[in-house]
Amino acid sequence: MAATDWAVVGLYFALLIVGTRLLGGYMARVYTGQIHTLQPIETAIHRLAGVDPRVAMSWRAYATALLWFNAWGFGVVLILQLAQHYLPLNPQGLGPVGLWSAYNTAVSFMTNTNWQGYAGETTQSYLTQMLGLAVQNFVSAATGMTVAVAFMRGLAGRSTQSLGNFWDDLVRSVLYVLMPLSLGLAVVLIGQGVVQSFAPYVSVLTLSGAEQVIPLGPAASQIAIKMLGTNGGGFFNANGAHPFENPTPLSNFLQALAILIIPGAFTYTFGKLVGDVRQGWSLFAAMVVLFAAGLAVALWSQLSYGTLEGQEVRIGPVGSTLWAVATTAASNGSVNAMHSSLTPLVGLVALINMQLGEVIFGGVGAGLYGILMHVIVTVFVAGLMVGRTPEYLGKKIESFEVRLAMVAIIAPNAVILILAPLAALLPIGFGSLSSAGPHGLSEILYAFSSAANNNGSAFAGLNANTDFYNIALGVAMLVGRFAVLLPALAIAGSLAAKRITPASAGTFPTHQPLFVGLLVAVILIVGALTFFPALTLGPIVEHLLMLQGRTF
Repeated sequence: MAATDWAVVGLYFALLIVGTRLLGGYMARVYTGQIHTLQPIETAIHRLAGVDPRVAMSWRAYATALLWFNAWGFGVVLILQLAQHYLPLNPQGLGPVGLWSAYNTAVSFMTNTNWQGYAGETTQSYLTQMLGLAVQNFVSAATGMTVAVAFMRGLAGRSTQSLGNFWDDLVRSVLYVLMPLSLGLAVVLIGQGVVQSFAPYVSVLTLSGAEQVIPLGPAASQIAIKMLGTNGGGFFNANGAHPFENPTPLSNFLQALAILIIPGAFTYTFGKLVGDVRQGWSLFAAMVVLFAAGLAVALWSQLSYGTLEGQEVRIGPVGSTLWAVATTAASNGSVNAMHSSLTPLVGLVALINMQLGEVIFGGVGAGLYGILMHVIVTVFVAGLMVGRTPEYLGKKIESFEVRLAMVAIIAPNAVILILAPLAALLPIGFGSLSSAGPHGLSEILYAFSSAANNNGSAFAGLNANTDFYNIALGVAMLVGRFAVLLPALAIAGSLAAKRITPASAGTFPTHQPLFVGLLVAVILIVGALTFFPALTLGPIVEHLLMLQGRTF
């Protein structure tokens, strides 16, 4: 790596740490009600929706409101796609989206996955992109944020049934966090050359005399929230590799940083809300250790064995690799290079990042409650070691919490290991492959790992816009979202009802390096035991064969 590359990576980590502290502190004030700047707008939204933000909700009431809201979002996106040829803001006259593709997209954007089996510029009208997809980019991200905040209240609460109010948390997440950050980033991106237009597509003549259609559209507004909300759905098919989405090295750096900034900040917010910022920094440290280790392996592999095939020259191998590791660590489906073209070990890192669950930063909010599932397992293991009832932040961790945490960890893994082999065995599954051998297996494994962990990125060698993949991946997205989210809320409700147990000489400290190391070990062991055989047959074998000069 050149000195400038080291400087870029170093600056990335430095800004991530500073941003975690500053944004995390701000979000703590937002969720504790210390900021009321937009109170009139909040009140208007609540009255329009017919909800009372002052009503305290149990975990069941919180979950019910969340599920109803997400069901409405699914329906709106589905209808917009099926009826877009009758609706305005469709200057290209695009027809209706196919039923199963529309279903897959509606599930994808509702679950904050943003998996796309279609080319945006030739499939979705401007209205569908804005009213459907861009709106879901905000509210699906905010949904994960509300659950994270509810979990924090569960840990901080004392003998209470209340986790707050879903509608209040949702509105404040959008108005005070996602909206202002997205507006600021969108303005910067427009200044860098990202398009923001309602004009029809432009036809031009190339130097060779051929006619080429240049797609336009309100892209910058959607690009900003897709990055900050860890959504990832691109306005254009080439996503972050398209010059109208990501035109300069600065736009590339800022978008890559935006992927991790809110998930990182949530760890500091967690520390503030539970009354001990050291707890938040310990979670952040575990995330950074896993992220830095994966990035180091990926950079070494890509710079040692990779080529520029499948990458934009203006971005280069370091920018492409940093993006690939960040996007899979943060449950963000955006890409600025063809992941299928990166070296097998970079693909391995991307797969592991997703298969460990949303724990290496993860989605906004989802990353926090995802890693807290592993924290519960970790303190349970520590309790077994010393023969003491496990505790976390003064709350006893009992069989109810451990069982639900295991459900949240196992459910996404189970759906991957059931559906991916099914796709590899059935002609309707392996018939979509573009590669044979271990690379073909990696394409299928990557698709279901991405869907079940609500990531949304793809190897790009698999034609997933078929009825089989649209249905199967939609199922994986639903399981990956709600089989983690609902147990998290149930655990939060259980913890909120418990009393605080004062710390004693036998209490295992969860803010020290020993706990961080144990947490990282538990995360890696669970992932290794679950997926090592599949990874061995895929990217690991492909790397060994590549060293012998064989490619797929």
